[in-house]
Amino acid sequence: MNLAQLHYTSAPLGPDGSGLRFTAVSAAVPASLLGEVEQLIGYEPPADAPPRPSGSERAASPETFSYSRLSDGSGLLARTVHTGADHGGRRGTFHGHAVYLPTGASLPGGALPITAWGSPQWAARAPEGGVPEPLEALTASGRLNRDGLVAFAGSRAPWLARFFSDLRGLSEDESAPRIVLVERDSADVARWIALACAALPRDFGHRLTFTTYAPRPELSRQQIIGVRPEDGREPADHGHRYRVYDVAGRRTGEPVSDAWAEVAAGIWLGGRPELFKEADALPGGPFAPGALAVGALCAGLDLGTTGRTEAADWARHYPEALGDERLHRLLAALCVPDGGRSDAEKAALTGLFTCLDGRVPTAVSTPLAALVLAEAVRAPVAGPGLEALRPDALTEEVRLRLAGELAADLRVGVSDTELGIARPLELLRIADLLGVDCSDLLPKVAHGLAHALLADPEATHTPAVRLALDEHFALRTALLGELDTLAVGDPLAAARLLALVPLRFAESKALPHLRMCAEAPRLTAGGGDRAAVLNAVLRSGGVSVFADPLVLRTAVGLVWEGGTPTAHEARLMLGEIGSDAHRAAGTSATLFKAALEGPADDADVPDLAHDLLRCFAEVLTPRDRASLLLLEFARDLRSRHAEPGWAERALSLRATAEPVEPTVLEHAIGALADRVLSEDAPDGELYALIHSEDPALVAAYGRAARSERVRDRLRAEPSYVAECFTAWSSHPQAGGAWQETRTALLDSVLRPVVRALPAADIAAVESCLERTSVRWADEFRAWSRPGAFGRIGRRLAGRRRKGAPEGQ
Repeated sequence: MNLAQLHYTSAPLGPDGSGLRFTAVSAAVPASLLGEVEQLIGYEPPADAPPRPSGSERAASPETFSYSRLSDGSGLLARTVHTGADHGGRRGTFHGHAVYLPTGASLPGGALPITAWGSPQWAARAPEGGVPEPLEALTASGRLNRDGLVAFAGSRAPWLARFFSDLRGLSEDESAPRIVLVERDSADVARWIALACAALPRDFGHRLTFTTYAPRPELSRQQIIGVRPEDGREPADHGHRYRVYDVAGRRTGEPVSDAWAEVAAGIWLGGRPELFKEADALPGGPFAPGALAVGALCAGLDLGTTGRTEAADWARHYPEALGDERLHRLLAALCVPDGGRSDAEKAALTGLFTCLDGRVPTAVSTPLAALVLAEAVRAPVAGPGLEALRPDALTEEVRLRLAGELAADLRVGVSDTELGIARPLELLRIADLLGVDCSDLLPKVAHGLAHALLADPEATHTPAVRLALDEHFALRTALLGELDTLAVGDPLAAARLLALVPLRFAESKALPHLRMCAEAPRLTAGGGDRAAVLNAVLRSGGVSVFADPLVLRTAVGLVWEGGTPTAHEARLMLGEIGSDAHRAAGTSATLFKAALEGPADDADVPDLAHDLLRCFAEVLTPRDRASLLLLEFARDLRSRHAEPGWAERALSLRATAEPVEPTVLEHAIGALADRVLSEDAPDGELYALIHSEDPALVAAYGRAARSERVRDRLRAEPSYVAECFTAWSSHPQAGGAWQETRTALLDSVLRPVVRALPAADIAAVESCLERTSVRWADEFRAWSRPGAFGRIGRRLAGRRRKGAPEGQ
């Protein structure tokens, strides 16, 4: 293979003129690229370079060694050196020698471009005759030897990890910030590049572009740019376009969070660069930190928690890539005692143990198992979670040793449920594996788990919880008993839990509350008669309310879902089950609520109140008793059994029941108002209502008087018209509430009826009034005359204020 070459330097006068120009170009180099190459192969000597340097001075001048990508995708590997003044005395001349690599081609043998640095094949003068001498290869100079690069890496340790992190960014994204290396010697820049190319996956190393010397870095197009300290001013917009490493100025690199970069730095600092090539052959893709870390750990390098984490995680994903011998070495390195393990490392070790457990001999995995279990016990919080722990995961010797070392910590951790249930469950499983007895702690664990499951079933019932319950029969039994107890207080939460989480019930266990919670959704789905559904739910529990009255409380909560039964349903429950069971279950409060909060138009409410007063008189508070008596009073009024003194009775009970529920009061005073307006109302009850001057009573009377029942009776009975006219025109001195009510009734109820009455009915009204008092008849005639309603009404009101009305 003959490499295509180019020479560029200052030439004497000839056919093509004098000055800087190409002096020799292989025929394989496209002429269209020469202008682009000319920009890349040029050289600007340092400002302090002597005009006619001696041989030693020329050797000390910076050497530009570069690899660039041309616009057509081909590559240009070039070395340019300072040659001093040319034949015409012009200073700063140079000679550039370049090798052209067509697209897809590389150096012979697949050598990386950086290996050609210092090669003896690089020429310092133009070839005779203008034709490049044949060049089959650029042999390595040996100046980038392994030991020298290891020593160099050690001298650049503070910058190494950050450099590799930025290098990775450049390799993965061509728009990433370029790297500027500030070094006094361009040879050190070449060493940086050699470190980079060794660490990079080989394909990326072939594509990396660089230059060891560029006095104007902002004009360079390579990815890595070397500059001298005197030229090392930071390029414009350096924070976004460049990463500057001022090694000469001792500006150290910043901390990194790039695992691949950290491991790569550790490998160079450990003096094992051959591990990069080994990692290339392992699965995981380019820049897989785990593959690098596995090789480093097996070679005895200490990578810290980051490297161990990556190695364990990689080994979990690619266990088949590890031979027996390498696996032994890796596990030995991972299990070296270290107090600085991060949570991520512990999680990775746990994952690796889970992957290997049962797939490799116990003797191989036991050290890792012991480490993982010890870390899980001593950690302050729950770890990543262990999958099924096999009884033979540890050798007997190690199991006994761990049991002795960890028993105290295990028992403390299992009993501590204050910060959640995940950690106690994890530790309980470990205790079982090690044979540490924690049976006396199970009730506390079950209590905490039951509360957590009821509060948030989906978040709590994790794979770890399922595993613990599957493995630990005693824990599952204790949990079901705890849930059965807690279901009494919140049956809906228990039903929701059982709908989401399949908990198996042993046939030998009663668990009546849980069984009802499991069946209730099916039994209540169709709606219908809730009293009948209640009986079905109770039957599903398999326990009589007399044997365990609390099943009644659970069933009521499930059927009415925390709501209140209707008064009719409450009467059925009370009648069918009896007061003793309700009293023992505490569901009497639900019955009281059904009565005290029942709608005002529910005719069953007063009857329920009567039943409750009869059955629970001894447990009623004075307020509840008074409220129920108000409802019973409404019942007596409607059934015509109430003793006289209605207004006084209602007000007295209301005072004791304060603050009284609005519907209770509406029941009582509504019934009172209806009775006062009835045809058989005792004398004096209306007078007592009016003179109570109670706004609620008077307002209730007004509402009742506006009912269609009263209007219909007024239209049908002239005597009732006379009675209402007399009542609503009387007692002007009784107070403002009555004045407003009676005036409104005269205007809005009585007047429209009277206007529509036939003459015969009007005469009948007047006749009824005359039997009471002639004056009442005269006032009615004046009041009912067309156009006189307002005037006569005002006159009547004024007259009545002077004294009690006649006939009252």
